[in-house]
Amino acid sequence: MSAAAEPSSSPPADASPALVVITGLSGSGKSTVANCFEDLGWYCVDNLPLPLLEELLFQPAKMAGGAARIAVVADVRTPGFAQEFPRLLERLADGGAQCTLLFLEASEEALVRRYSESRRPHPLTEDRPVIDDIRRERRILAPLRARADVVLDTTALTVHQIRRQIYRDFSALPEEQPKMVVTLTSFGFKHGIPPGSDLVFDLRFLPNPHFEPELRELTGRDAPVQSFLHDQPEYRQLVDRLLDLLLWLLPKYRLENRSYLTVALGCTGGRHRSVATAETLASALVRNGWSVRTTHRDIEDEPA
Repeated sequence: MSAAAEPSSSPPADASPALVVITGLSGSGKSTVANCFEDLGWYCVDNLPLPLLEELLFQPAKMAGGAARIAVVADVRTPGFAQEFPRLLERLADGGAQCTLLFLEASEEALVRRYSESRRPHPLTEDRPVIDDIRRERRILAPLRARADVVLDTTALTVHQIRRQIYRDFSALPEEQPKMVVTLTSFGFKHGIPPGSDLVFDLRFLPNPHFEPELRELTGRDAPVQSFLHDQPEYRQLVDRLLDLLLWLLPKYRLENRSYLTVALGCTGGRHRSVATAETLASALVRNGWSVRTTHRDIEDEPA
């Protein structure tokens, strides 16, 4: 993690801030940071005109519909920002309002590379090389950086590392993290693998209830099919091993800040083995504290 040592590398420790102003150099990752706050449940506003920004900062409860936590992105895109915003912060402090100023920056080399990759113009561009605009903006924003509560240097950080830093420093509770929704979907290989599957498991080696006349018209949701499968040693071993694997994998996917993960379980027709396995695994994952939904893509198709 590369954050400036001064003014500080984390927000005030006494309480989670009710109001955060995100500012800094163009191209340093303000949009990414705003998305992180939004994922944490903050009310987020970007690039308001100064009169509206002032009203929001002085009357956050009224302007944000009673939201308890508000994050505001404000930068040089707003006309008059560099001249007026420091004075606005002073008036805010004089009024006793609690506000955390989060300043983002990056090296010249990193910012030039990002502008080259995105092919977007710098907000201060006046038909000059982008490096000139970067240096000019850094000079303009120097007073704001000096008074920031948190300075975050994103030069060497990936998007995932930025997210982890914001989640760690601005979560209302130490354990608060955006949830990852796990979807277990059953399917039949004869109908193709579901698009967007992150993990795919082939269950066609299991004994097939389709060949039991009394089970053929049922599905993996029905108790007789589930009992038939649970009587098979290989089915019980499969469920245990898949559960162990998923309980090992899911925290690692969550560390990558995944919002969704789809696990596809396939048998021949998608009616018996895959359905029962998805239902069994879903129940076990819920008992282990995961948010899980199940879908059965091919359960209504003709038995196969």
